[in-house]
Amino acid sequence: MNMAKVALLYDEAFLKHETGSHPENRSRVEYTHDYLKAQPMFDSLIEISPRAASRDEVTLIHTEGYYDSLLAIPRDRRVALDPDTPFGPGSLDAALHAAGAVAIATEGVVRGEFDRVFCLVRPPGHHARAGLAMGFCIFNNVAIGAAKAVRQLGAQRVAIIDIDVHHGNGTQEAFYEDPDILYCSLHQWPFYPGTGSQSETGSGKAVGKTVNVPLPMGTTEDDYLASIDEVIVPAVIGHEPDLIFISAGFDAHAQDPIGGMQLGTDSFASITHRIVEAAMQTARGRIVSVLEGGYDLTALAASVAAHIKALME
Repeated sequence: MNMAKVALLYDEAFLKHETGSHPENRSRVEYTHDYLKAQPMFDSLIEISPRAASRDEVTLIHTEGYYDSLLAIPRDRRVALDPDTPFGPGSLDAALHAAGAVAIATEGVVRGEFDRVFCLVRPPGHHARAGLAMGFCIFNNVAIGAAKAVRQLGAQRVAIIDIDVHHGNGTQEAFYEDPDILYCSLHQWPFYPGTGSQSETGSGKAVGKTVNVPLPMGTTEDDYLASIDEVIVPAVIGHEPDLIFISAGFDAHAQDPIGGMQLGTDSFASITHRIVEAAMQTARGRIVSVLEGGYDLTALAASVAAHIKALME
C-alpha cells in the first residue's frame, strides 16, 4: 500500500507568543516537535515553513477593525485580549504565522503538492470570533483555511471536523449560514464555551450544515467512535466535500488537565483512520489538520504522533 504524502508545518515563530505559566504555552509545540523528530516516521514527512497570513486572508473571517486593533497594540505592551487570552510583543507574529501555516497548507493540498498536512501551530483558533479573541485563540486558523479553499482556491465544498474537547464556537459562527462549509463537532457538554447543542444546526440555506455531537464528561473511545461512525461520517459523505479540515484538539485525552474525557493516545489514531476513510470516499483523501488544544505535554506529543501516523496510512 502506498503511503500518503504528508506535510508538517512548524515554525519557531509560534514560540514568540509568550504566555508564561498559562496552559497554552510555547512548550506545547516545542516539546511536540522535538518528540516528532525522534520518531522513525519523521523522515517521511515533507517539512514546510509557514509564512505570515496576509490581511486579505485574515479578513476572510475576521473584521478589518479587529485586525487593525491588533496592529495598533504597541509591540512592547502586554495586554489581555479576553480573560483567557494574553497578548504580548511576539503574539501577533505567532498568530499571523499560525493562520498563514493553514493558508499555505490549504494551497499545497489543493494543488496536489501533498495529500494531507498537519499544522503544528499556536495559538489555537477555533474559539476566535470575527471581531474578538476568545479562549486562548487570536485568529481562527481553520476557518481561514476553509474560507480560503472555497473563496480563493476554487473548492466547491469543504467539511470541518472538530475533535477538540471544547466546542469551536468561532468556527460554527463563521459558517452558520454558509451551505458550502459543513461544520461538525464532538465536544464535552456542558462545558466551555457553552455553545454546541444538538439544536444548533445552521440557518437559512445552511440548515443541517452544522452538526453538533455534545458528549458527557467521562465519555470513552467506544462512544466517540460510535458518534463518528453514526453521525459525523454520514454527514461528511452527504456533503461531498472537496477537502476535509480537522480542528485537531487532543484535550479529550484522559491525562489532559483541562478536559474531562477518557480517550487514550491510540484513540486519536482510531478517530483519524475514520476521517481518512471518509476523505478517501469523497475528498480524494485530502485533509488539512490543524492543532487546537491539548495541555498535557506527554499526552499531546504522543497523540499528535499517532494522529500523523494515521494520516500517512
